[in-house]
Amino acid sequence: MSISRRSFVVGLPMVLGGCATQQPQEMTPKSPANDPYYLTMYAAIDTEPFPVPPVDLKKVKPRFYRQQVAYPTNEKPGTIVVDPNERFCYLVLENGKAIRYGVGVGKIEAFNFQGEATIARKAKWPGWRPTPDMIARDPERYGPLKEGLPGGTANPLGPRALYLYRDNQDTYYRLHGTVEPWTIGTKVSSGCIRLLNQDIMDLYNRVPVGTKAVVLPSMAVATS
Repeated sequence: MSISRRSFVVGLPMVLGGCATQQPQEMTPKSPANDPYYLTMYAAIDTEPFPVPPVDLKKVKPRFYRQQVAYPTNEKPGTIVVDPNERFCYLVLENGKAIRYGVGVGKIEAFNFQGEATIARKAKWPGWRPTPDMIARDPERYGPLKEGLPGGTANPLGPRALYLYRDNQDTYYRLHGTVEPWTIGTKVSSGCIRLLNQDIMDLYNRVPVGTKAVVLPSMAVATS
């Protein structure tokens, strides 16, 4: 049977179309901010005395989402290591692994704690008051808060706090939550280490009082 030139030309797109459907289709990579795994991890929590809102992950860089990573270190499993330069907090695990949390750190290196300490106290929905040094540095901002704030959604420590002590003395350095999740990964606080609220709650549940914490030196050359 002969095929006219016209029939061949008309049928050509169908042939080519059939070929095209056999090619693997490119898939658009899913954004971590839309990944169900992370959306569940940072979902709202309504089982607390105060509501914990979901994290808008589009405002936090994916590298600062909680994740398990390779982390070779001489520190024993169970130790907390804070790296203010990289904006990470690590909970050391077995076999060269760690759970890594993104953090916000102090914007002035001179006021940042460094070295070894112990988590001597843990608190749920802690109260907060500015230190005398904070009031002296910024009386307009912290002076009106000198009597402190009770625990709750407006408290800058968030739903959990871990208190670092050295030689049985309070260092006034804490690992805590935040009411400003978009600041994770930046240098913004007055010296303490802030985590996303869901992350500090996770860390709080994993470490007991008496846990060793190591805060690495903060370098002025680090970028924000």
